[in-house]
Amino acid sequence: MNHQIYIHYNYTGKLDNRKEKLNGTTDPKIITFLIICCVIVLENVVVLVAIWKNHKLHNRMYFFIGNLALCDLLAGVAYIVNLLMSGEKTLQLSPELWFLREGSMFVALGASIFSLLAIAIERHLTMIKMRPYDAKKNYRVFLLIGTCWLIAILLGVLPILGWNCRENLPDCSTILPLYSKKYVAFCITIFMALLLAISVLYARIYTLVKSSSRKVTMHSNSERSIALLRTVIIVVGVFIACWTPIFVLLLVDVACEHRRCSVLLKADWFIGLAMLNSAMNPVIYTLASREMRRAFFCLVCGCLTKGNSSSAKPVSEPSRSKSSTSHRPNDQENPKVIVQQSPTSQGQLPLERNV
Repeated sequence: MNHQIYIHYNYTGKLDNRKEKLNGTTDPKIITFLIICCVIVLENVVVLVAIWKNHKLHNRMYFFIGNLALCDLLAGVAYIVNLLMSGEKTLQLSPELWFLREGSMFVALGASIFSLLAIAIERHLTMIKMRPYDAKKNYRVFLLIGTCWLIAILLGVLPILGWNCRENLPDCSTILPLYSKKYVAFCITIFMALLLAISVLYARIYTLVKSSSRKVTMHSNSERSIALLRTVIIVVGVFIACWTPIFVLLLVDVACEHRRCSVLLKADWFIGLAMLNSAMNPVIYTLASREMRRAFFCLVCGCLTKGNSSSAKPVSEPSRSKSSTSHRPNDQENPKVIVQQSPTSQGQLPLERNV
C-alpha cells in the first residue's frame, strides 16, 4: 500500500465510499462500464478501418473525423485501464502511475476538444471560401492534428511535472485526490472556452449558409458540405450534452470545501455519461453521413464475402474435377482425333485432322 495515496484518499473521504471495492467484491457498475468501453473500442476501430480502406474518404474533413475516432478509441482504452487499476489496486499504485492513469483521460479529452475546434475552423473556412478540395494541402491537416495532440499531451502531463497537491492537502480535489484544484479549474476553463468558441463558429457558419444560400447551391459540392456540416454539428451537440455534467461537477469540486459536497463521491456516473459520448459518435457518423454509411456497409459486406468465398472454395474444387473427368470418355470414344499445332504460324488455334 502506498502511504501517500492512502493519505490523500483518506483526507478527501473517498476511502469511506470504497469499502466494497476494498473488500474485493465485484461491482456490477464496473462490469457495465467495461462492456461499454469494449464497445467503444470496437466501434471506433471499425470507423478508422472504414476511412482507411475507402479512398473516397481520404479528404480533409474525414481525416479530422478519423482523428476524432482515434481520440474516442484512446478514451475507451484509457478508461478500461482506469477501471482495471481502480478499487483496491489504487492504493498499491505509485504516484507516478496514478498520474499516468488519470492523465491519459485528460489527454483523450483534450485531444477530442481540440479536434472539434479544428473541425469547426476547417468547416468555417470551407463554407466561407467555397474552394474545392485540394489534396496537395493535406500536410496542413496533419500538422493541425499533430498540434492538437501535442497540446493535449502537454496539458495531461502537467500534474506529473509538478502541478499537483502532494505537498498541500487542502488544495486537493475530491474527485481526483492528487490533483490540485487550481489545475482542475485551469483545465475546465480551457475546455469550456473551447466549447464556447466551437459553438460560436458553428452559429456563424449557420448564419452564413442561411444568408448566402445562392452561393452555396452554386457550389458543386454544396450538398456534401452541408451534410458533413450537419453531421459535425450533431457530434458537437452530443459532446456538449455528455460532458457538461462532469464539467459542472468538477467546478463544484473546485468551489466546495473539504467534505462538504457528498455528490462529489458519485462522480463515477458523471464520468460514465461522458464516456458514453465516445460510443455515440460512431453511430452518428454512420446514421448522419451517407458516405460513412456506405463505407461501413462495404467493410462489413466485404468481410462477410471473404468468409463466404473461403468456405466455398472446397465446394468449387470438386466441380472442376468432375468437369474434367467428364471429358475423358469422349476422348476415349474418338481416338482418331489428333490435335496438332501448326509449325508455321504461332498463336493460331490448333488444327485437327483425321488419321
